[in-house]
Amino acid sequence: MHRVAVLALDGVYPFELGIPQRVFGSAGRRYEVMTCTVDGGPVRSNADFMISAEHGPELLATADTVIIPPFDVALISPELPDPVRRALAAIRPATRIVSICTGAFLLAAAGLLDGRPATTHWRLTDDFRRLFPTVQLDPDVLFVEDGDVLTSAGAASGIDVCLHLVRSDHGSEVANQVARCCVVPPFRDGGQAQYIEQPIPDPAGQGTAATRAWALQNLHRPLTVADLAAHARLSHRTFVRRFHEEVGASPGRWLTQQRLARARQLLETSDLSVDQIAGKVGFATAASLRQHLHAAIGVTPLAYRRTFRTAAG
Repeated sequence: MHRVAVLALDGVYPFELGIPQRVFGSAGRRYEVMTCTVDGGPVRSNADFMISAEHGPELLATADTVIIPPFDVALISPELPDPVRRALAAIRPATRIVSICTGAFLLAAAGLLDGRPATTHWRLTDDFRRLFPTVQLDPDVLFVEDGDVLTSAGAASGIDVCLHLVRSDHGSEVANQVARCCVVPPFRDGGQAQYIEQPIPDPAGQGTAATRAWALQNLHRPLTVADLAAHARLSHRTFVRRFHEEVGASPGRWLTQQRLARARQLLETSDLSVDQIAGKVGFATAASLRQHLHAAIGVTPLAYRRTFRTAAG
């Protein structure tokens, strides 16, 4: 069983501390989630209560994935306290390491993000760049995956990155089941914007939710942004502006993301050919599907299918 160790630091945010257990714990006994502290003792949360864990830093040496939840920004420092440094030293090479929000500051202070792409909460961009100028910070995305290190933005993006890991480990069907159990959206691409201007449309205005639902039911059609704008009964310019305000991505990019998500699900769960899948999800040709999938995750459709068929076997 894949062991996930969650390291609770002083000032830990209780909501994000609970995300790994909630997400990975809903994956049907595929993961074992355990919580530890740097010395085995209780830690202060950033709320009005203490948190006790049953394990100390020795747990990190047994983990397949280590997750660093966020902690109080007042405790951020470019230098690691000795107990934290010793605890991180216990992590085995090639262990997958994930940070949520301010957890990226800890990884950067440990030298794990030097020269690498990463993200954190958009409000902390200036502080992060001042303290860690060698990190390739992208404050506009929900999460960044760079090999065995993943960094995510604030709060709900912790759910997104954990769901992404479930999807990477076990496929879209399992990830969708976990999302339904947690009552959260099953897929938000890591490149989606952190800060959305208008996440909830004005009830008096005309939003794009109905058009998005219609598009998902018609992905097999060669939909264009003009088609979406016509369905929403908005001018092209107004539709694009409103769509970006509500979703945090352009209509064209969102359509591609949805087509890829559906294609990945069909590759994992069906015996349809790549040409048939391309047609069902709205890519003009199998070559187009191959190009988009390779750009998104770096593999061909057949290689992607073999990965999950091998895992299932």
